[in-house]
Amino acid sequence: MSTPRNILIMGASYGSLLAMKLVLAGHNVKLICLPNEAELFNSEGAIVRMPVKGREGLVQLESRKAPGKLSAGAPQSANPSDFDMVVLAMQEPQYKSPGVRELLDAVAKSRVPCMSIMNMPPLPYLSRIPGIDAKACRDCYAGPEVWDSFDPATMTLCSPDPQAFRPPEDKVNVLQVRLPTNFKSARFVSDKDTAMLRDLEADVEAVRFDDGGKKIELPVKLKVHDSVFVPLAKWAMLMAGNYRCITKNGARPIKEAVHSDLEASRAVYSWVVKLVVSLGANEKDLVPFEKYAAAAQGLLNPSSAARALYGGFPNIERVDRLVQSVAKQKGMHLAAIDEVVELVDAQLAKNRQAKAA
Repeated sequence: MSTPRNILIMGASYGSLLAMKLVLAGHNVKLICLPNEAELFNSEGAIVRMPVKGREGLVQLESRKAPGKLSAGAPQSANPSDFDMVVLAMQEPQYKSPGVRELLDAVAKSRVPCMSIMNMPPLPYLSRIPGIDAKACRDCYAGPEVWDSFDPATMTLCSPDPQAFRPPEDKVNVLQVRLPTNFKSARFVSDKDTAMLRDLEADVEAVRFDDGGKKIELPVKLKVHDSVFVPLAKWAMLMAGNYRCITKNGARPIKEAVHSDLEASRAVYSWVVKLVVSLGANEKDLVPFEKYAAAAQGLLNPSSAARALYGGFPNIERVDRLVQSVAKQKGMHLAAIDEVVELVDAQLAKNRQAKAA
């Protein structure tokens, strides 16, 4: 194992999955979250349940039994300079909220390497992608100004492919993995920062879990890639599935969004793949539609974006608008994408009106 690292993760819901993988590998993690969540993580630790191939039922992982240490606190409790890396695991609109905004700015100014596991690539990461005018994409973000202090060289993106949820019947320190795929990160600009990321990758890979006296390998690895385009593989999945959960009649499950009209889903997916390839991606680095469609069979709930939209949220992550905006820069457009953007715009306008009333 490499030298234990201190990692700060902003966001404790989805963030607790990566946190668990890191503490099992012997690293120390601090989660930034709400006061009630922090209290629970500090008193009872984090619990992650996940399926393991060839084994019945779910494996239960507990941070209190891991070699690394997990702690949690409010944004004001963290000094970014005390950490080797910062992970962004909140939804993009949350970064402009009081407390979080100030911590993010401190992260930017500290120049500590920062890895995002958001669906929405942070604006500084877009600046690393040849062929994208990041300035022209600012209006796709709920708070574009919160990213202004970052040097793009200190920011990387990790595709949040694993699907997980907080079971409603459990406490908020419990997370259940539905689809145990890998986190796929692009390298940092710096070789030194990338070497740290590759050490973390190797440490997570080496973990073996004691399952009743039998040492088993756990899914959900961290994979580091040289290409800045690899994390953009998520765009096709989001547009063919997650955002097509949004309909005029409310939210529908991802499985239904993909499989109710498989050819329409394939057309959207292929178009987004074509867009990413036009930016410079290698199609071999992207996920084939058949593999995604098979995985979607197990996604029986609406996406978090759809749930937030119909839950009355005034802002959600706008990957739909970002894809539309980047496509426009390349002279491409697709009616199915335009339709989703219009639906989301209309529902958000209703949500904001209701909040203001």
